[in-house]
Amino acid sequence: MKVLVVGSGGREHALVWKIKQSQKVEEVFCAPGNAGIEELATCVNISATDIKGLLHFAQKEKIDLTVVGPESSLVAGIVDLFEENGLRIFGPSQAAAILEGSKVFTKNFLQKYSIPTAAFGVFTEREAAKEYIEQQGAPIVVKADGLAAGKGVVVAKTIEEAKKAVDEIMLDKAFGEAGDSIVVESCLLGEEASFIAFTDGKTILPLPTSQDHKAAYDGDKGPNTGGMGAYSPAPIVTDEITEYVMTEVMLPTIKGLAAEGRPYKGMLYAGLMIDGDDIKVLEFNCRFGDPEAQPLLMRLKSDIIDIFEACIDGTLDRVEMKIDPRPTVCVVMSSGGYPGAYASGDIITGFEQADKVDGVEVFHAGTAKEGEAIVSNGGRVLGITSIGKTLEQALERAYKATDCITWNKCFYRKDIGGKALAKKLAKPSKPLVGIVMGSDSDLPTMRAASDFLQSVGIPYEMTVASAHRTPERAAEYAKTASARGLKMIIAGAGMAAHLAGVLASHTDLPVIGVPLDASSLQGMDALLATVQMPPGIPVATMGIGKSGAKNAAVLALRILALNDHTLAKELVNFRENMVREVEEKAKRIQ
Repeated sequence: MKVLVVGSGGREHALVWKIKQSQKVEEVFCAPGNAGIEELATCVNISATDIKGLLHFAQKEKIDLTVVGPESSLVAGIVDLFEENGLRIFGPSQAAAILEGSKVFTKNFLQKYSIPTAAFGVFTEREAAKEYIEQQGAPIVVKADGLAAGKGVVVAKTIEEAKKAVDEIMLDKAFGEAGDSIVVESCLLGEEASFIAFTDGKTILPLPTSQDHKAAYDGDKGPNTGGMGAYSPAPIVTDEITEYVMTEVMLPTIKGLAAEGRPYKGMLYAGLMIDGDDIKVLEFNCRFGDPEAQPLLMRLKSDIIDIFEACIDGTLDRVEMKIDPRPTVCVVMSSGGYPGAYASGDIITGFEQADKVDGVEVFHAGTAKEGEAIVSNGGRVLGITSIGKTLEQALERAYKATDCITWNKCFYRKDIGGKALAKKLAKPSKPLVGIVMGSDSDLPTMRAASDFLQSVGIPYEMTVASAHRTPERAAEYAKTASARGLKMIIAGAGMAAHLAGVLASHTDLPVIGVPLDASSLQGMDALLATVQMPPGIPVATMGIGKSGAKNAAVLALRILALNDHTLAKELVNFRENMVREVEEKAKRIQ
């Protein structure tokens, strides 16, 4: 099939790179593309917002599928135009894309459908906005209503700074017509995270968690940008938070848009502010994030064409998305002066050396070709993206490649992934719980246990040991567990499922068995095998699959909390959160 990708940034380079991996794809075009994309696809000199020109090209070339990268094309109505002419295209309609196209619409929509967000006011007059700022105080956030390339948001630390932002947006027209209306909202505290998912308007299929770095400089200092780097997964987004966001944010949004006559298909991106168990929506985007797309697409193992087509056809419920468990990182290299004025046309060197670094892809954003040279042609120029066994290895690789590349006055943040590293370092170094599984294919299920342990601050270790293929390894792990400081073991296995029993027979530590669905019997064989341990070899048996894995971790918390006051408080918080969730659901039903 022939595929057209619309856009010219790092997101589009990553999309082209991923699409090229599909065996279904014969040829890829990109409009307008960049110097990096040109090495993978045929670039076409048509602007991303020239939707009539793009339609004419797609018709002429008999394009089978168009994938839209930037929000500007979606807000301009490219999906509607293509569909009216019988062409298949991935992305939301113009009516649905208003979710990103208008912050005023979105804030009112969130309020209408009781989706958690910051308190706000909407203004078309400067003086009224300034009066509201005086009443609310600072810090406070001022947002241009329309599209502003990720830069139409000012987090003002003082009332005067906020008033100045109002004038810049509404009087000086720093963002053009996007500033005809503004939103002024409370400044939320906490940590930002990105929650990005595919949807066909009914089913929501979330990608792994990720975190963007909006501020220009290290330590989250400086003005907001389109994004200076990202990494995945983001440990701030636990399994509990994921479930909350799905039920309280994503699903109500899809249902609400359908009720408004704006059915939504494509990428749905919720920007979140997380402060403990207080989670609020900062914004919605109607496309892949940039730079989040780069590390996320590097982790995606499934054929992305299958997912695009399922979204278009309304069959996303049939798709099982496969994700690489290894962490990924993207470090954005930018032109000096960005997000303000910057120079273009500077020759970039060092690509050959960077390409030699294992696990690294250099995605181009603002680049162009001048003869044989590649030159800077934008604010954000390159996204150095890497994968590693650990976050530390992924970061080491990304920065090693970044150090190879240079051009006049280029800069980048040196603390990408710092929040995740800090959380990792803050954990006690000695694991208290061992998580053992019979095969690495069990990892997606057993992560339900590790994610919960991580969320309550219990250090753990994970490994693979088979009761049948490596019985000596399994026995040795159990025999040495207590001496290594472990307090209990969680064992996940499918089919014959003797792993928990083997471990329990070689240790006096509590062993919690998690039966896994690995056969045509849907886990019932593993459940029966785990339950039926011989006398004197006790194994606590959980339910089948992810829910069982999470309950194993909850049981581990309960046991450890008997002698740990800090964990006892975590247990109380966990129970209170469950009660709160049930009460909130009851209120909605009433």
